[in-house]
Amino acid sequence: MSTAGRTYPELAVWPADAGGRYRRSEISAVVGDGDSAWKRCRDALLHWGVKTRSGFRVNSAEAVRPGTRLTITAGALGITVREPIEVVRVVDEPDRVGFSYRTLPGHPVDGEEAFILERSAAGIRLIVRSLTRPAPSGAWRVLFPLLLIAQTIAHRRYLRALR
Repeated sequence: MSTAGRTYPELAVWPADAGGRYRRSEISAVVGDGDSAWKRCRDALLHWGVKTRSGFRVNSAEAVRPGTRLTITAGALGITVREPIEVVRVVDEPDRVGFSYRTLPGHPVDGEEAFILERSAAGIRLIVRSLTRPAPSGAWRVLFPLLLIAQTIAHRRYLRALR
């Protein structure tokens, strides 16, 4: 089953059935308040700032757009991990912006992530949604439990990235 678009960045409430046999995660934090913070966070989010400010390298400086395929690179303990992805959805509304991408073959896991900013009277909230399961093949499958730990650490970094 494909996850393409199943993190639904355009929806305020994530439908409970999204993902089937995937590990489902949604976390959020307030990252700012006011018009200038909204503009700063919005621009950063739509230009990969959540990823790059969390320690990843993205081989594109362009704004996110559906259909874009690129490789995100992470490094830890002298190991470089390449993560091929494809942007599947982008939302750009006055009080909600975000995007989701799905993993492509060669990525350490199979799934999708979404990064969403919502603006309300309570402030600007960053929401990170993910659907994850072991990659269908390859050496990464046996490391899946460790990859979930790495994902949890990355999610925490994402929530701090736009503050």
